[in-house]
Amino acid sequence: MDRLVVGVARPANPPAGAAMAAHVAHKIPAGDGPYARAKHYQLVDKDLDASIAWFWKAINSGDKVDSALKDMAVVMKQRGYLTEAIDAIKSLRHLCPRHSQDSLDNILLDLYKASGRTKEEIELLKQKLRKIYLGEAFHGKTTKPARSHGRKIHVSVRQETSRMLGNLAWAYMQQGNFMAAEVVYRKAQMIDPDANKACNLALCLIEQRRLADAEAVLADVLARHGHLSQHQHRGDKIVAKVEELMARISSGGGCCSDRDVDDDEMVELLDEVVRQWVAPYMRSNRRLPVFEEITPLCREQMAAAC
Repeated sequence: MDRLVVGVARPANPPAGAAMAAHVAHKIPAGDGPYARAKHYQLVDKDLDASIAWFWKAINSGDKVDSALKDMAVVMKQRGYLTEAIDAIKSLRHLCPRHSQDSLDNILLDLYKASGRTKEEIELLKQKLRKIYLGEAFHGKTTKPARSHGRKIHVSVRQETSRMLGNLAWAYMQQGNFMAAEVVYRKAQMIDPDANKACNLALCLIEQRRLADAEAVLADVLARHGHLSQHQHRGDKIVAKVEELMARISSGGGCCSDRDVDDDEMVELLDEVVRQWVAPYMRSNRRLPVFEEITPLCREQMAAAC
């Protein structure tokens, strides 16, 4: 990062009225501290390298350390400094309070995905799933506050678990491990069904040459999205994705693995995935209800699906 912090410039001093308007419009913190200056460079001057330098200064001086670290990592990603952003979070996150750790994990996951570090992404996703499994991620509550497209929302345990499982399955797909991806997508669909994940599940089946199973999954998606109203635009995209996958099935599935999958192998793989999540915590009985529900049911569904 030495090449970025050559000199710490200061924002130009615009007229007081213009400066106040800019701060209000971009929700820049009041004052003249390092963090406020970093945000000015990031959002007003659009000088991202200068903002990184001031975020570093904010962290070193103890000025809104958790916000400065998160914002700096996001700006580094924009500039393509992916490795530096990952190293910064790993080395400085101990300076941040406990309530900031989850959002730092989410930024780290984005960085792993963007940099193709799939193995580390998978390990972090498993860690987050273990926390949900133990009831630690939501601190005993059924929902937690979050942001989506700038709006404050509340995410349920089911929604977050399904989202994490979907991300884990996608990471397995990037590794070409379509069997593991299938298992995890099925688990996610049991918790909180979603058309996008169903399409990805179908793709996993196509890659394993299980075309009839894939066609059945896609037919179910079309049946659920046959009558669309307020989500018409999203539905159009889903239908287009289903049609694309159906065309691939009709053409024979493309270049896929010829490997057959039998009942025993699928159940064994499911057990292995679950064992990886809970192995360090076998002595604990603090399981959320959602995990109590899916463990036996998932075995039955997977055995029936094979």
